[in-house]
Amino acid sequence: MQFPEILFEDNHLLVVNKPAGLLVQGDDTGDITLLDLAKEYIKDKYNKPGNVYIGLPHRLDRPVSGVVLLAKTSKALERLNKIFKSREVKKMYWALVEKRPTIETGRLMHYLVKNAKLNITKAYVTERTDSKFADLSYELLQEVGGKFLLEVSPVTGRPHQIRVQLASMGCSIVGDLKYGSPKPNRDASICLHARSLQLIHPVTKVEIRIEADPPAVFKAYLKS
Repeated sequence: MQFPEILFEDNHLLVVNKPAGLLVQGDDTGDITLLDLAKEYIKDKYNKPGNVYIGLPHRLDRPVSGVVLLAKTSKALERLNKIFKSREVKKMYWALVEKRPTIETGRLMHYLVKNAKLNITKAYVTERTDSKFADLSYELLQEVGGKFLLEVSPVTGRPHQIRVQLASMGCSIVGDLKYGSPKPNRDASICLHARSLQLIHPVTKVEIRIEADPPAVFKAYLKS
């Protein structure tokens, strides 16, 4: 499998544009993962013997595309974990949804409960047992091909957060059968793309902003 497009690389970080369908880390399927590919890439490029270190400070769901940041050193990972935990990273997504939101610019706050067995998350307006608070803002950018392009900025990073929160207001993501879209995309992707990440570099302390082009399914809608 070809290694994904590299968006940024230095001695500490490796940032790629993950294609939809590629696992970030291993699951029960045993399929090849982004971590596997990254280790092979580092090993080959730098001719490194033995085990290669790659740390993972955040994740994207398998059917989601876009920016994924990897740490090449344990020091970078430790600092990145703190940055993500303290919500000092600005994340922006594009989501193509089935329906126009009633309010074109808004904020969604829910309490999410994940069912690990079914791998599905439910959103509630009030706190529940074992629930986690989820917060995001969104803005309608344009109507494209009968669908609606939203810019989404999550404050928290919960499992399936954007998917379930948008679905909760009747705006299921195109192709996301799990959360209400009527039909799948041909490639089993969903039209959710991690468009950009902005943060202070954990080692150099310079602010960086990394942006990823959307996949073909997005571009097809944007041209329609």
